Amino acid sequence: MLKHKDHFHGSDLEKIEEIYHIKKEEIISFSANVNPLGISSRLRSSLSEHLDAITTYPDREYRELRQCIADYAGSQPENIIVGNGSTELISLFIQTYRPKKALILGPTYSEYEREITLEGGSTLYYPLREEQDFQMDVRDFCGHLNDSLDLVVLCNPNNPTSTAISSGEMRQILDACLQYGIFVMVDETYVEFTEKVEKMSSVSLTNYYTNLIILRGTSKFFAAPGLRLGYAVTGNQDLIRTISTRQNPWSISSLAEIAGRLMFQDQKYMEATRKLILSERTRIYETLRAWDSVKAYAPAANFILVRILKPEVDADQLFDHCIRRKLMIRNCSTFPFLDNHYFRFCIMKPEQNDLLLKALGELL
Repeated sequence: MLKHKDHFHGSDLEKIEEIYHIKKEEIISFSANVNPLGISSRLRSSLSEHLDAITTYPDREYRELRQCIADYAGSQPENIIVGNGSTELISLFIQTYRPKKALILGPTYSEYEREITLEGGSTLYYPLREEQDFQMDVRDFCGHLNDSLDLVVLCNPNNPTSTAISSGEMRQILDACLQYGIFVMVDETYVEFTEKVEKMSSVSLTNYYTNLIILRGTSKFFAAPGLRLGYAVTGNQDLIRTISTRQNPWSISSLAEIAGRLMFQDQKYMEATRKLILSERTRIYETLRAWDSVKAYAPAANFILVRILKPEVDADQLFDHCIRRKLMIRNCSTFPFLDNHYFRFCIMKPEQNDLLLKALGELL
């Protein structure tokens, strides 16, 4: 198992406050990858009207919520599992499937490896190559599959590279995995930030492949990490029954269930989010491409991975420089295959993005 050194996560604002003596409320977090619009106005104005819901248990089957999610994601309610954030669903799936050997795309989110290891499994990484701008070579990836593997884990779009695999490429991977009896877990936490969701999401493939489970949450796109609401989509009914048996009843609160139904129907909020992210992502990426001191990698999600080319500057220095200006970026040296010359930041509001570009320019 790879050893990860201590680092500041996007949720570690209390640590920052303690070390740098900056009030956490004053910090603009470019590290958490959360929608800068905050929660939708519809949710903000309506949820208070449903406070009495906490006096009763929610529907144990979450029928209305699963129907809303199915309509939103383009699936069927019987293919939806809801959980206490996507993190719970990752754990439940790994505990249920218990893979002995998994292949994980790298660099990526460390929780996959951790959960597999806790269940006694081992992991291998398929490294995305910097010389290919961290874009996956699907043919080469499929060439690394064999019958010693029983699970493939893909984050799509991938964190921290912000690169993505199309649904057509995913179909090629699923076909290759079927030959070897390999199950595929796809984390689509950031897929709603992509320009054309229907071309990047694999939800439609759950109608054809029973070796596929897709995980999503509301933390990033809907700016609700504290809500702890996630869902999984799979056409494998045996897997759904087994996971449901393991899952604690009422893992989602009454208010989270109501909030989910409100969020997944708020088209105005979704359109505003995509418009903001697309325009600002393009503007910032094109700005950084003109700098000789960095290399920015073409982003598909709401964050950008950057390599520092200036010899006398590293990610530690850049983090320190930015945080003293109350701007928090992510040093990516803790990710497998990346070193202290990589950093990541998410797209925020235009005026906030301008502050970050100015701070980066002061050192780079």
